[in-house]
Amino acid sequence: MLIRERLEEQEKILFSPYATLSSKSKGRIVFEEECPLRTCFQRDRDRIIHSKAFRRLKHKTQVFLAPEGDHYRTRLTHTLEVSQIARTISRALSLNEDLTEAIALGHDLGHTPFGHMGEDVLDEILKSYGYSGFSHAEQSLRVVDKIEKGGKGLNLTYEVRLGILQHSKGQKDLRICFSNKVCETLEGEVVKFSDVIAYLNHDLDDALRAGVIDEKYIPEKVISILGKTHRERIDTMVKNLVFNSLNKDHLEFEYDILDAIEELRNFLYETLYINPHVKSENERVKLLLYGLFDYFMKNPKKLPQNLPEDDLVIKIKDFLAGMTDRYAIELYESIFIPKPWRFF
Repeated sequence: MLIRERLEEQEKILFSPYATLSSKSKGRIVFEEECPLRTCFQRDRDRIIHSKAFRRLKHKTQVFLAPEGDHYRTRLTHTLEVSQIARTISRALSLNEDLTEAIALGHDLGHTPFGHMGEDVLDEILKSYGYSGFSHAEQSLRVVDKIEKGGKGLNLTYEVRLGILQHSKGQKDLRICFSNKVCETLEGEVVKFSDVIAYLNHDLDDALRAGVIDEKYIPEKVISILGKTHRERIDTMVKNLVFNSLNKDHLEFEYDILDAIEELRNFLYETLYINPHVKSENERVKLLLYGLFDYFMKNPKKLPQNLPEDDLVIKIKDFLAGMTDRYAIELYESIFIPKPWRFF
């Protein structure tokens, strides 16, 4: 028996009846022979980690634009925190940890430079050209399907691809969002919940470190129910979700916990996400991305030639969405900022 086959047999014995078995995967778009060592979801995880898009996450904004401090989160550290939380939950619920990890590591591969500011600008640009808009979840799927490996894509399994597409909850009330199962697999649901647990807690932690939020203004409901510290709040959320989801085909928090989480989300939107100091760079981000977009519309031959799309608007969107913050800034400067003459 191959090592992979042994692992697949172990899954049948150890996993919850609601888990997704590797041996029952719906497969890949392009058929491939199975690996003798790794299950299909382990292979997907490895492909994502080795992708160029994954490496670029280290220089993409989470909340604070290109922070100079070494301890602020980036899109990469956010992804790793989501993965860690999701694996803990998945293991505790006897779900497929490898599938969960692969979805978590790939869920933000299509995120723009400059965080949600960049996403909003690209959304606005695309709508102005008559397109439906920009979704980082859809772009993440596009990255793994059509952009990586010079346009060949990573050829991931159906379950990982769908989990990446379905992970985003948008700016909805969590009490409504989490009451409806959206993802096709329970592992995908775990990532969706873990994404929220991670970003709410680490964004608050970063905001406190930056002095944007004073700890004394954190709502009393958040402190009394979720905890006083970063560690306590994550611990409360994870344990409550696990203990309320054991032996169920869906995930759920106790209502008072979910209510406190929604209170925290509302607090962060009011004090951080729309904070004038944090959003002060918005107009510059808009100017930069609009400038680059217009430049490449007028100079399409300046685009990389390996972008897998004939539609010029989509090609430019793919190029801009894949940029890191610093590359976008450097490219804008090289195109639009005059360089002084140097005389010797």
